[in-house]
Amino acid sequence: MMSAAWTLCPLLTVLLLVVRLLGAQQQLLPGSCNFELGTCGYTSDPEYGTWSMNEEGHVITVDSALLKEQQQAVLVSPVLDHQYWSCVRLVYQITGGGSLQLFLRPDGDNFDYRMWTANQASDSWLIASVDLPNSTTPYQVLLEGRPERGSGNSVAIFEIHIVTGYCIECNFEEHHLCGYSNSWNPNVNWYVGGSVAREPESHLPVNHSTHHQRGHYMYVDSVYAKHFQEVAKLSSPMTTVPLAGCLSFYYNRDQERGNIFSLFTRDQLGHYEDMWRPEVFATAGWTLVSVDIKAPHPLEVVFEVAFNSARGGYVAIDDISFSPEFCHTDTEPNFDPSIANCDFEDGLCLYHQEKTDSKEWSRVSVKPNAYRIGDHTTGVGCFLLVNTHFSSRPGYVGRLHGPLLPGNHKYCLRFYYLLHGFRKVDNALALYIYDENNVAQEKVWSLTHTSRDVWTEVEITYMKPMLSKVVFVSICKNFWECGLAAIDDITVSLGDCQMTAGSLPGQCDFESGVCGYIQDKKGDKADWLRVRGHTPTSYTGPRGDHTTGVGYFMYIEASLMRPGHKARLLTSDLRGSSSPQCLILFYHMHGSGSGILSLLLRRSDREQDALLWRRRGEQSVSWMRAMVDYQCDVRHQIIFEAIRGPSLRSDISIDDISFKRGPCEDPGDFAPYSGFSEYFNEIEK
Repeated sequence: MMSAAWTLCPLLTVLLLVVRLLGAQQQLLPGSCNFELGTCGYTSDPEYGTWSMNEEGHVITVDSALLKEQQQAVLVSPVLDHQYWSCVRLVYQITGGGSLQLFLRPDGDNFDYRMWTANQASDSWLIASVDLPNSTTPYQVLLEGRPERGSGNSVAIFEIHIVTGYCIECNFEEHHLCGYSNSWNPNVNWYVGGSVAREPESHLPVNHSTHHQRGHYMYVDSVYAKHFQEVAKLSSPMTTVPLAGCLSFYYNRDQERGNIFSLFTRDQLGHYEDMWRPEVFATAGWTLVSVDIKAPHPLEVVFEVAFNSARGGYVAIDDISFSPEFCHTDTEPNFDPSIANCDFEDGLCLYHQEKTDSKEWSRVSVKPNAYRIGDHTTGVGCFLLVNTHFSSRPGYVGRLHGPLLPGNHKYCLRFYYLLHGFRKVDNALALYIYDENNVAQEKVWSLTHTSRDVWTEVEITYMKPMLSKVVFVSICKNFWECGLAAIDDITVSLGDCQMTAGSLPGQCDFESGVCGYIQDKKGDKADWLRVRGHTPTSYTGPRGDHTTGVGYFMYIEASLMRPGHKARLLTSDLRGSSSPQCLILFYHMHGSGSGILSLLLRRSDREQDALLWRRRGEQSVSWMRAMVDYQCDVRHQIIFEAIRGPSLRSDISIDDISFKRGPCEDPGDFAPYSGFSEYFNEIEK
């Protein structure tokens, strides 16, 4: 997330010190600390290194030289019960190399939620602002300092301030300026205005909120402008949670024509969006502006002023506030793009075929078997299939229409497709964007080449100015060239796909590593291996991973083991909770010699591991979903244990592991133990 430099510019350094003495102190909430008289209830987690107070106070530090064997130190706040939206502001510094992360630990959860991270070293103090949404559950704030090994590396925290409201709000009375930062320009910059503003200031206004000389605001003046289009930018901290509502601020402007004052938003990918520009070049006093903001993903607001000459005048802003209610009645209310989601387990959702009597697209399911792949969602559920076997005609054009979604929004569409038996894939499957009049606006995706019999993920980011919908199209001109095309697990979310792919704590898809999982070296004869694509032994293992079809998964290679040998993969230590937990994973057991896959619970207070779930023998050629309820109120680990079967065709694979607060919503997989049963190789309509 974005951090604001402690020194915006050399002159402003002095100004900030004065502002700190004169500014009105905002009411601080429990959990705030300046480390002057102690740690305010913050403690170091004993399982890690120790945060150390400076002998003179005012700072708490973790130094690489004092960490010994540990790699990080975790500072834990007292239990907080802030039921209203609040903002955490950190004044911190990373010296040399290292990182600082802020986590939220809700009561009753096994996992900590990472809210913010920084790894930028600096010679000065930095400011970070982290939004904490309202919650009815007590929580703790965790700060993890991780200096790199070697001398001279440290992470320090100067202040922790927690205040009511949104981090984007600011009246500029505090020394930290709410984390707003100035993009340094040699000639024009944003300064603190009011009683301590630089000379000359006679033409500048008094503070809006206090109307006396001790109030402060931010302003930019053209007096030092030397070049055409000299630009000054004042940026808010990057938001850390979704925001939708009304952004309000006051501005005072006295500029010549041709100069520019505007409000932008900027996302993590660097994309700007123009939000507002004033209609007048001079105001009689402070003027209120209200702008609707929709931020489904992190962004910052940027106040930009551009001058054409030294006689361009000035712009001042003050009292930035935010409300979750939209400020304009004609603003489109919040809507949920997930209305376009569908896993086809309970029907077609809001999708429909172009003709009511059309039969090109059919909702089908496949019983678990060793020959045909089932759905992507669970391995035994339903998916949508288009093929000529269900049509009496030699060819077809099958169009599947989704629901209409509002325009002027950027959408991320994800879905999975599977092909079987096509000679040519030119027209096997394509995706179009249609308007509300059923007119095709754009073809956004089509198949060019693909692997067969693998559920493969597609991500599409699109944006249209009008009401629009996605339409899946499959064309078969000749029966002999066509095969089976299937789609499943359609999801639509707001924003760019590059920003919506983050994972929650406890999730692991093995795409970027093994997520801190540990190989058991004590009693094992083999290890779990991370791989992508086919496994080496024929007639066993998956054709691709469950996450994307072309990614990574974990498996045991039976050819490197003997019958009865086991491989164990352990999670890192999980914090105990009084609440039930739900463990979800996908497993693959295809091969005539498949052995045993078990989930075990290892408690810190018991020597014996407890069996939670088990599968024995060949299950299916599909990735199958398991949902397992368990409860443990002490520190524990989950063990994924695979035992090799009697033959080389005994590969066992796992992928897409996740934990969430339970109980499991739809276990479906109610039998804790099972063996292989024969099923007919059939598709059920």
